[in-house]
Amino acid sequence: MGTEAVCHATWTGGAGEVKALLESRELILHGEGRRTVPVAAITAVRVEGDDLVLATPDGPLTLTLGADIAPRWARKLTTPPPNLAQKLGVGPATPALVIGAVDDPALAEALAGFVASSPAEARLALAVVGNVADLERAVAAHATLTPGAALWIVHGKGPKTPFGEAPVRAWMRAAGFMDTKISAVSAALSATRYNAR
Repeated sequence: MGTEAVCHATWTGGAGEVKALLESRELILHGEGRRTVPVAAITAVRVEGDDLVLATPDGPLTLTLGADIAPRWARKLTTPPPNLAQKLGVGPATPALVIGAVDDPALAEALAGFVASSPAEARLALAVVGNVADLERAVAAHATLTPGAALWIVHGKGPKTPFGEAPVRAWMRAAGFMDTKISAVSAALSATRYNAR
């Protein structure tokens, strides 16, 4: 989800009212100053009173957002997005019990060094699934963890995947779990976090 504002903008060669949408990877302006600026291309960010002043490849861009909003947008632009390990909540203090084969390079990198050697050591579970039998194994393994531990289900992404988000969600809800978060893993995979009701 992005952050949205209608504001006055000034850019090289023009000015006017725009609808600004700040997404994790892009700043999109609709209206008189229609343009899309990749966040990675913004080389400097500063707040001057009510204004957010950005250095972009097309020159300076100023958005008059107000004294409350401008600093928040500046923080969002200068704070790097969380990596996959952070999104999944795995780390030195929160190792994961991994169920299934981790073949995806992005997922393997996120889990590197954060895999529990036993259910007693795990603080959450992560299962890579491709069918109902995999979900059954995941739920059985998850039951060996401390009550309240989250269970991430990594599944195929997109409408053409044979076993993706919708069938996983339906099965997990019928099994007494509630989905609480979703995260992209890679171009082919998504992960959904479940907690027992």
